[in-house]
Amino acid sequence: MSGLGATYLGAGRCRFRVWAPRARRVDLDLGGRVVPLRPGPRGYHAAEVEGVAPGARYRYRLDGGQALPDPASRHQPDGVHGPSAVVDPAAHAWSDGAWRGPDPESLILYECHVGTCTAEGTFAAIIPRLPELARLGVTALELMPVVQFPGTRNWGYDGVYPFAPQASYGGPAGLCRLVDACHAQGLAVILDVVYNHLGPEGDHLPAFGPYFTAAYHTPWGAALNFDGPDSDEVRRLFRESAVHWVRECHIDGLRLDAVQAILDRSPRPFLAELAGAVRRAAAAAGRGVLLIAESDANDPRLLRPAERGGLGLDAVWSDDFHHALHALLTGERGGYYADFGDVRRLAAAFAHGFAFTGQRSRYRRRRHGAPATGCAPRQFVVFSQNHDQIGNRAAGERLAALAGPDAARLAAAAVLLSPFTPLLFMGEERGETAPFLYFTSHGDPGLAEAVREGRRRECAAAGWAAEPPDPQAEATFARSRPAVGGSGPMGSLYAELIRLRGELGPGFAPVRQVGRDTLMLLRGRHVVALHFGRAEGASIDLPAGRWRRRLDTADRRWGGPGAPSPPEVECAGAVAMAARSCAVFERLGEGA
Repeated sequence: MSGLGATYLGAGRCRFRVWAPRARRVDLDLGGRVVPLRPGPRGYHAAEVEGVAPGARYRYRLDGGQALPDPASRHQPDGVHGPSAVVDPAAHAWSDGAWRGPDPESLILYECHVGTCTAEGTFAAIIPRLPELARLGVTALELMPVVQFPGTRNWGYDGVYPFAPQASYGGPAGLCRLVDACHAQGLAVILDVVYNHLGPEGDHLPAFGPYFTAAYHTPWGAALNFDGPDSDEVRRLFRESAVHWVRECHIDGLRLDAVQAILDRSPRPFLAELAGAVRRAAAAAGRGVLLIAESDANDPRLLRPAERGGLGLDAVWSDDFHHALHALLTGERGGYYADFGDVRRLAAAFAHGFAFTGQRSRYRRRRHGAPATGCAPRQFVVFSQNHDQIGNRAAGERLAALAGPDAARLAAAAVLLSPFTPLLFMGEERGETAPFLYFTSHGDPGLAEAVREGRRRECAAAGWAAEPPDPQAEATFARSRPAVGGSGPMGSLYAELIRLRGELGPGFAPVRQVGRDTLMLLRGRHVVALHFGRAEGASIDLPAGRWRRRLDTADRRWGGPGAPSPPEVECAGAVAMAARSCAVFERLGEGA
């Protein structure tokens, strides 16, 4: 059976296919020209139509009713309520024929929101910045969701067309040009996709079929039907969406949003099915592909191969690492930070990928997680900042604004010198202090007010004293743009950390706690000392031998107060460390 949506066949011919099991008749409306589709097995309706050029607008009418956009639309040039448009997948002349995909062992992710990372807020405007990211040492651009959402301002998690890149960003043509330009710079592209819910405005799926289920509910509304009656066809839509990004847009990997909210009790989980389909599509194109889950469940089954009872994904976000680091640097203990604040939690995250592997969580009031036995360090994505951890705060403060530059430098070292896959959030490499706020541009006034009120309730429940800015206000969106300009000392530090990262040994790092405030990681012939204390006069004892100081985040060239330890150490006693700093020492001579 051919694919869903409008498939342009060339020479003015296009095949249309839609799933509408409840409709007795489905008509294709090409702006006044009406073509009946032929009903087929399992509720599909299809036809090949002559005289249809790329860019042609179309809708479907179910049993003579309202004209609706295509659930598998590739382009919504007039927004979520407008007609769909036919796209020619051969329109972009790709220049990345030699590209073979990302190297999982050298992955350094850079999370980016297309609408705010440049003044223009488009795919095209990112392209001039790519050489700068490549020089920094980033190896993959991770785009927050880009599927069509209401209006022009949104984080992307209110998308309602799983195949259609946002028109105001540049649509499918703009996305393809950005991906091609990334590959030319040696950068992979990871796309954040949302397969656990759809947004509240412009979602027409319920009119077509039983895409949603009453058996479950998500924090964002109705749950998608991945295991009930007719769920095979629901799975197909989202499976084809994932394959579309890899096949048609040359995307190198998918970050799967909140997979714990993909509610599915079937014997063959949807995520495993999706992973198999995406990998087959990438293999057919001669490229590798990565599948990265966002999940707060600390469930290693996400990472284990199918033959070991797992879902076979490549990596998972480690919220524990962030929470442990953030609590130490800011002193915050509200909400899920109640489980953190002791350096031992960060030591556990360094040792195991998760801090909680079955222990009781005070915040959850139950045991949490399971041991990630057999998983590799690169399968854990770690970060000191990301869109959620900044933007879900009432005032959207970044770490540099919350805890100061010393803490930001220490956090950068903890992330980049870990054995895990690091993720940077746009602007942090410059020590950005501008907030990243929650913003929307819903067209329905009632929905806009409901979102405002919901945001107030969420922030109050989280204990934030500040009144959250109006998500609908354009000023809220404008304030979320990072500054544009030189990277300065912080950028130089990030580049040096990334360069040094390449010299450190592989595998989980043996961790030793020193006093209440310091961790020492053993990375091959290097010792990475992370000191979280605020008082001056701290010290560590290096193992016996000759050592060279490779880096100290307190160094003046990075904007710090000055490194207190000498450039070389013949270790027979304590080595001084500055407050809230990281120092890296390399063993010299025999045994190095």
